[in-house]
Amino acid sequence: MPEPVRVLLVDDQALVRAGFATILAAHPDVSVVGEAATGADAVSEARRLRPDVVCMDVQMPDMDGLEATRRIVADPEVTAGILILTTFHRDDYLVEALRAGAMGFLLKNSRPAQLVDAVRSVAAGDALLAPEVTRAVIERALVAGPSSARGARVGRAPGGAPDAGTASAAVASLTERELEVLGLVARGLSNDEIAAELVLGRATVKTHVSNVLMKLALRDRVQAVVFAHEHGVITHP
Repeated sequence: MPEPVRVLLVDDQALVRAGFATILAAHPDVSVVGEAATGADAVSEARRLRPDVVCMDVQMPDMDGLEATRRIVADPEVTAGILILTTFHRDDYLVEALRAGAMGFLLKNSRPAQLVDAVRSVAAGDALLAPEVTRAVIERALVAGPSSARGARVGRAPGGAPDAGTASAAVASLTERELEVLGLVARGLSNDEIAAELVLGRATVKTHVSNVLMKLALRDRVQAVVFAHEHGVITHP
């Protein structure tokens, strides 16, 4: 049997942490290895416990989840993926978390099964945006302008402006199937949902997503969402 996904829960409310722990404990492939009530504790516990996933709240005393995310992602000794759990009252937090290197975003009022699935996805390296969150993140990122919320980006011209020609060439290099997959990623679909939509195996979808990220020089699917919306690579249900 594979080792269970090791999870660190970070939230300043003990009842919230207890609720998440109860949900995750019901699944043998997930193990809660620690908890933290502040961002500062999250940073130190992430280094000490070496979890696979950190479920991170945003608003906390001492150090917020955004700064904690930045520090954990920058720590070469920590390889955990950061899953932001938010109440969605401040969509600007989501964009800042994206810039900080978070791999996923989930609403706190999501169904328990969605939390478990999100933890598994982040542990597998599949960055995600909850569909409810995608629109707010993208709108905020695009309104903020070309230098915001992207990290790596295809084809920057001198001075940081996007090189539209390079971006267009990169999109043109995608196969028809890869373009279709990118459009579904932009809608916030997970690999399993894309597989069901296109009647493909999950491994095949993961390969397509990896090829898309490589060809567009993007770090993860979160950046792919932003890129797709910027360049009109969107499919609609």
